[in-house]
Amino acid sequence: MKRLIYIIAASIFLFAGCENFLDTESYTKKNTSNFPATQADAEQMITGIYATMNDLIANPESHPFFIYEMAGDDRFGGGSTSNRGSQSMDRLMNAGVSFLEQLWKVRYSGIFRANNAIETMDNVKGWVSEGKREQLLGEAYFLRALFYFDLVQVFGQVPLVLETAPQNLPKTPADEIYAQIASDLKQAIELSPALPFPTYGNGHASKWAAEALMARVYLFYTGFYNKTSLPTADGGSVSKQNVVAYLEDCINNSGHSLVSDQRNIWPYTNPYTGADYQYDIENGLMWEGDGCKETLFAIKFSNTGAQGYFNRIVEYFGMRKSDAPCFPFIPQGYSNGPVNLKLWDDWSSDPDYANDYRLRGSICREQDEIPKYAGDKTKEVEKTRLWAKKYLGVGAYEGSNLIITFAYFYGGLNNRQQGLTSDIILIRLADVYLMHSELSETVTYMNKVRARAKLAPYAAYSLQNLKKERRYELCFEALRWNDLRRWGDVRQIVDNQEGVAITNRGVTGKYTFGQFDFMERYNATGGGFLKIPDSQVTLSEGVLEQNPGWDSAYDFISLPYYAN
Repeated sequence: MKRLIYIIAASIFLFAGCENFLDTESYTKKNTSNFPATQADAEQMITGIYATMNDLIANPESHPFFIYEMAGDDRFGGGSTSNRGSQSMDRLMNAGVSFLEQLWKVRYSGIFRANNAIETMDNVKGWVSEGKREQLLGEAYFLRALFYFDLVQVFGQVPLVLETAPQNLPKTPADEIYAQIASDLKQAIELSPALPFPTYGNGHASKWAAEALMARVYLFYTGFYNKTSLPTADGGSVSKQNVVAYLEDCINNSGHSLVSDQRNIWPYTNPYTGADYQYDIENGLMWEGDGCKETLFAIKFSNTGAQGYFNRIVEYFGMRKSDAPCFPFIPQGYSNGPVNLKLWDDWSSDPDYANDYRLRGSICREQDEIPKYAGDKTKEVEKTRLWAKKYLGVGAYEGSNLIITFAYFYGGLNNRQQGLTSDIILIRLADVYLMHSELSETVTYMNKVRARAKLAPYAAYSLQNLKKERRYELCFEALRWNDLRRWGDVRQIVDNQEGVAITNRGVTGKYTFGQFDFMERYNATGGGFLKIPDSQVTLSEGVLEQNPGWDSAYDFISLPYYAN
């Protein structure tokens, strides 16, 4: 049986993400009997898997990065009265019918493509480059593991699809999904060449990224499910000692290292913006670029302006009605994810973090940096006048002309949407260091992160200090929500958010979760798992069961302060 292969822009069949592969003879199109035939074909096939990572960016509210940021305690939903997605994720409510359908479709599309690559890689009979087969297979296994990890963290249990043949499957127990994720990552680690950064290729998954992701999976699985090891599909397991060894291999042999100043990771330090941005000038900051030596894995974008290939996550977090008075944060957005004042207060008052440059390097406080920015009082809700600088779009000047986005100087478009092309960093070395300290219960690598921030070292390891360091070093990088879940600290979301001062369409007020008790919602959903798209449940004809806690009573309801 031959199946036609549409490499990048494949149409989607929908249940369980199967793509529309036709059972027919074909003498003009690529199918599984004649593709991949060459190394170039195989490389194109793997590119098709990566392409699905960009497909999801077209709808940021369905993207795990956005979901995790909204669900944690250090941002509010924000936006306007029409931004149901961000406000629902902030409160564990359902924003609409089949709200997360795009996440489901796109992740299963990527899984299908990874399955196809794993099944057909040996169709290639002649390899131009030694080790290329193993490298590409390693990337396919890594991406399949990453996609399942997103699905299982968001939905809890999902169908485990490991072949391209169409199937109508029920939810698979979480233990089995995690076992497959661990096995895929072991394959990726063993197959991927031990090439140091940057020789393995910008934008490619590497052995080092797989080792780091194994640690992240281990920490969430063992913490959230109260386990002592991570199972594998062959009946084995990955122990804490195994994971520490992976991290040490990554630290010692990857070629990755910390940049000299954490702020140099973020685009607001690029030289075109920095020439006129007083904060950069005063601190001597200089961007080290997308794909810098600290980044192990990131979502990449291009200058084409095509939908999905510009960074709409940044657009959604951007300021409304931004203009010259809010330079450099010029690209207009939807004001989602305003920073919680409690984060600023906790950080600025902690004696262990006195004079931590990361505070102002991570958060733009309007009164300090852009006091003349007016915002949009007709729309903004849950406004705190604090913005997460790491993922704000930035402009620059060309002479006296204000350019909307600095990407223009790198060949991009001068456009508030299509000109947003900076990376979304998914894994960086500072996280590897902090995971190593947490797993080994040693202070060495945590203190390396603190030393870069010009902070005194801790004398000894403690989980309390590790938690603080992760909160501050990794804020706004889509890690906090799942850290709180695995530590059993979700109550902090209520303690840190309820009653915080905000403004709603220019009227002062206080943040509220509304009529629902957040912890009751969290427990009712089995620990913060979201609603499976209604369409997928319907298509399965009863095979796929809906997650608990998602009856119609928890559909989005206008928040109390909307009437102000």
